Amino acid sequence: MPSPTVICLTGPTAAGKSLSTHAIAQRWDVEIIVMDSATIYTGMDIGTAKPTAAEQAAVKHHLLDIRDPADSYSAASFVHDTEALIQSIQARGKQALLCGGTLLYYKALRDGLSNMPEATAEIRAQLDVEAEQKGWPALHAELALIDPDSAARLAPNDSQRVQRALEIYRVSGKTMSAWLRDAPPKPITDRPYCTISLEPTERQLLSPRIAQRYHQMLELGLLSEVEALYARDDLHIGLPSIRSVGYRQIWEHLAGEISLDEAIEKAIIATRHLAKRQMTWLRSMPERITLDCMDEARADRVVDEVARHWG
Repeated sequence: MPSPTVICLTGPTAAGKSLSTHAIAQRWDVEIIVMDSATIYTGMDIGTAKPTAAEQAAVKHHLLDIRDPADSYSAASFVHDTEALIQSIQARGKQALLCGGTLLYYKALRDGLSNMPEATAEIRAQLDVEAEQKGWPALHAELALIDPDSAARLAPNDSQRVQRALEIYRVSGKTMSAWLRDAPPKPITDRPYCTISLEPTERQLLSPRIAQRYHQMLELGLLSEVEALYARDDLHIGLPSIRSVGYRQIWEHLAGEISLDEAIEKAIIATRHLAKRQMTWLRSMPERITLDCMDEARADRVVDEVARHWG
């Protein structure tokens, strides 16, 4: 008997995935696996647009609040956790619904993981210091000399992925591109997936929504949320949690580096850049079903597409 199709509802940040997720949960008996590299952290609720308590009470959500901000979480961890969750959800006779915008996680789940080496704590700390001194664009330029193929895929300020590419080279003496070429990843299972992506017809259409949403987060108490993190002695700007879009900029303000207005402007710009990177990832998935995220009837359109697979 073939495995049930796993639906993935994705799209760039601020595309309005929550409403469509709710519509799916209203019709089918689902459990949601959240595919997001920021909502995994405790104490980071407002700036990550984490599902509300009411939303979590209405339908079971997995992979929320599973790490302290001082800890890390990888694509490999996501694949391991999600494979186990899909099996257990389906064994209970329910449908597994992936939802989120961390497309690196989704690619790893569908296409498999490579055997690239993990970084040592020393190398990671060394890169954090270099980034603090020179800035990520300078480290991106260094990567371009070492591994031009990887550098071409990454934005100069994509700190996590630039760092990862440099880590791989410094640990092994072999570039990320070479690892991917010599030992391409293989899928763990042949499970069928259906990818439904909410996207704007033109990327700039998201800009007003991104700005509006960030100001709403501030009204809900984002500044106080980041202040609570900043007050901890064990957190710093080199951590993946604090580098999250919208948090890093407020952190810089609290450190006295920029004004609050500058932090807000930088956060909105960074969120737009994130949406651009997500759209680039999505364009590498030609099999995806694309629906207009600006369409008022988008939730109904999503339900119609899901019905083709789940009946």
